[in-house]
Amino acid sequence: MTPYLIETAADLTPATAAAWQESWDRQQEAFLPDREERLTAMLDAVDAVVDGDAPRLLDLAGGSGTISLRALARFPRARVTLVDLDPALLALAGASLGDRATVLAADLARPDWRDRLPHREYDAVLTATALHWLPADRLAGLYAEVRELLRPGGMLVNADHMPDDALPTLTERLAARARARRAARYAAGAALSWSDWWDRAGADPALGPLVKRRQEIYPTGHSPEWCPPASWHLDALTAAGFTEAGTLWRGGTDAAVVALR
Repeated sequence: MTPYLIETAADLTPATAAAWQESWDRQQEAFLPDREERLTAMLDAVDAVVDGDAPRLLDLAGGSGTISLRALARFPRARVTLVDLDPALLALAGASLGDRATVLAADLARPDWRDRLPHREYDAVLTATALHWLPADRLAGLYAEVRELLRPGGMLVNADHMPDDALPTLTERLAARARARRAARYAAGAALSWSDWWDRAGADPALGPLVKRRQEIYPTGHSPEWCPPASWHLDALTAAGFTEAGTLWRGGTDAAVVALR
């Protein structure tokens, strides 16, 4: 698979794609109970900084299209670009978004990920629960690359696991509480775990071959998760040249940081 080749699932009809999107949402919400709150906060920020009703939005490491679908529901005329490398999730995004967005395969670990973007300038770049697999030096470099893609006054929002380093004891207890609640839901069958969801996708006739390709791309997973505190992100964003950087939203051990060019 070349960095920019998107594989499709021939049998992934719109109805099937919608069912898999619903399944993905339920699995993600079990892991992130306040997921919709953070996404709403991100889109509220977009609404505050864009002029007009057709913003240019870049969904970074956009996976199945979670952000893009909600952005288009909020801004139907938005010009949305989604980039990711996971072939199964890209196929799901493509089937769900159709011609409403540009869906591209690109490897964010490489500086040339920007080469085939349809726009040279964006109003906002949005990403959620996706960049914690990049090492520190690469994520800092990515922040600088994103800044170059934003128009003056444009905005980056990154929502992810970002503990508050001033509250280590509470952070540990919140994380333990969340783990216990997830385990109870998984045990009761109220939601699928991450691994269970991928097992089901791998057994699906349409997604199965792409899940196999995914395993070839990520034979040991993306990498060990690296989740620095929000303060690290704010320092990195400032060092990358953003004029403002702060915390847009916080929920437990997660946060969304925002930066303006």
